[in-house]
Amino acid sequence: MAEQQTSFKPTLGLFDGTMIVAGSMIGSGIFIVSADITRHVGSAGWLVAVWLITGFMTLTAALSYGELSGMFPKAGGQYVYLKEAYNPLMGFLYGWSFFAVIQTATIAAVGVAFSKFLAYLVPELGNNYFLFNVGITKVFSIKVYSGQLVAIVIICLLTYINSKGVKEGKFIQTLFTSAKLFALFGLIAFGFLLAKESFWAENWKTGFTAMQVEKDAAGSFITNGNWIGIGGSALMGAIAAAMVGSIFSSDAWNNVTFIAGEMKNPKRNIGLSLFLGTLIVTIIYVSANLMYLNVLPLNELAFPTDDRVAVAAANKIFPSFGTILIAVLIMVSTFGCNNGLILAGARVYHTMAKDGLFFKSVGTLNKNAVPQVALWIQCMAACIWSLSGKYGDLLDMISFVVVLFYMLTIIGIFILRKKRPDAERPYKAFGYPLLPALYILMGAAFCVLLIFYKPEFTWPGLVIVLLGVPLYYLAISTQKKQ
Repeated sequence: MAEQQTSFKPTLGLFDGTMIVAGSMIGSGIFIVSADITRHVGSAGWLVAVWLITGFMTLTAALSYGELSGMFPKAGGQYVYLKEAYNPLMGFLYGWSFFAVIQTATIAAVGVAFSKFLAYLVPELGNNYFLFNVGITKVFSIKVYSGQLVAIVIICLLTYINSKGVKEGKFIQTLFTSAKLFALFGLIAFGFLLAKESFWAENWKTGFTAMQVEKDAAGSFITNGNWIGIGGSALMGAIAAAMVGSIFSSDAWNNVTFIAGEMKNPKRNIGLSLFLGTLIVTIIYVSANLMYLNVLPLNELAFPTDDRVAVAAANKIFPSFGTILIAVLIMVSTFGCNNGLILAGARVYHTMAKDGLFFKSVGTLNKNAVPQVALWIQCMAACIWSLSGKYGDLLDMISFVVVLFYMLTIIGIFILRKKRPDAERPYKAFGYPLLPALYILMGAAFCVLLIFYKPEFTWPGLVIVLLGVPLYYLAISTQKKQ
């Protein structure tokens, strides 16, 4: 029988933590979602504003989490913070949502994004290449495409690599994150230096005049439809709907908190890596959108083929090989992103199992001091989402819940300041109480606006969270019987 380790080994430094933050954040979103944001707000000013608002919220949240990471420098991150600030049920609801959709469906979506762009090089490996049906009847039949199998192979490969030890996962993360940061900065620079035609002045004539593409009777944007001016509450709703994409693209920054048990000097390095990683990504995201505004006219930015904004931009900069360049860049980006998600996510289920709220075997470490069982259970859930074809819908729905849990966690800072005023706080939330309170207000506004203007993004996500309540009490009753 293989020798088991009883505790995590601190082998990750500040640079490693920063690479996990940045690498987990940058997946495929920045290459795609700006098209949908443009359709919602319709001007250069508001496009950039949506990314700046999201960047400000992300940085504020990251700086606030620094205090919590210093107080609780152990594996589990946000799950631990919510449990300590509120109660075990609140922590479990987050952990359940994290396992059910937030992390596993994201891993699936990023894996399928990899295969989608691999199809540019090998069409037979894409998401439109049908292979076979799985199921007994037509009702329960699942159509399997080669792109889904590619995603499953990638997820399994990265899970296997990470089961061999945190050093192996660290190497993949550093290599691929460094490559995509370098490539993204290069693409942005070339977008300003090599573009044959600049649309900068033309696009900025729209300023902050908010517009929206007209919709059909079903509420969908009409391709190349007329632009209609919006304002007041309609503009607020449009901003909230647009931010679903930017928030999804900026999510997963908190993954480094889950691996606190493997960080050197976690009280210092987690908070710093949160700040540095989110700052780097925010600068890249805003700069990328400024580049899009330089190389693409607004209508092409709003309606590129399959929403692939980066491909449209690259074809303007590198006409002969732009599509292939972006395909390779997104493959590198999504591969590194999934490595970070897989590495960090398993630590949450491991900590839940230690609390008796997950399968007992998930709480063990293998001889390499990593939660191997947790990694493979996460892998199975992500593979099921890859086959379902429904992860995209659920990710949209869960954006509401993700922000809700961020808000609750930051409110936890205020609660813990009262409950444990004398607790050690190596790092205190920057700008407290103003900036954390501002994030809570902005997050609340985002959630309320989504409830009114995009209810399809909210109620299903809440249902998934609330399903965790009976599961929690089932876990507690099972624990008492043992």
